[in-house]
Amino acid sequence: MRRAVFPGSFDPVTLGHVDIIERALPLFDEIILAIGINADKKYAYPLEERVKFLKDTFQGEAKIKVDTYEGLTVDFCKEADASFILRGLRNSIDMEYEKTIGQANFKMSGIETVFLISSPGKSYISSTVVKDIKKNGGNFSHMVPEAVNK
Repeated sequence: MRRAVFPGSFDPVTLGHVDIIERALPLFDEIILAIGINADKKYAYPLEERVKFLKDTFQGEAKIKVDTYEGLTVDFCKEADASFILRGLRNSIDMEYEKTIGQANFKMSGIETVFLISSPGKSYISSTVVKDIKKNGGNFSHMVPEAVNK
């Protein structure tokens, strides 16, 4: 089985995430959307809400599972029997950052990282931008799935 883990904080899930996940579905038998838990990080949305956003967004899609984890992504991948890590790239800065992490992950575990480039019109969307717009009272509804807008 070709199983991939798409790790992230999903704080919140955005249409950029949805774009990558939907385009990756034909490539894998299963994709685990894995919410990493970092006790040192302050989140805009509680963990339970982020899990619900993902489950609601992808309800009815049998190839998608949602889980949480602490620690190294590669350790979670091994526990989940996943051979791939899925990552999205918006720009060259993402590429450099994700390449370094992907190479380190491969060296530690032999787990391959698969990169998908964001679709045109989605590369400006990030959870950080959404959180900033939210914090300042702006409208971010065009950047997130309906589950987040509710």
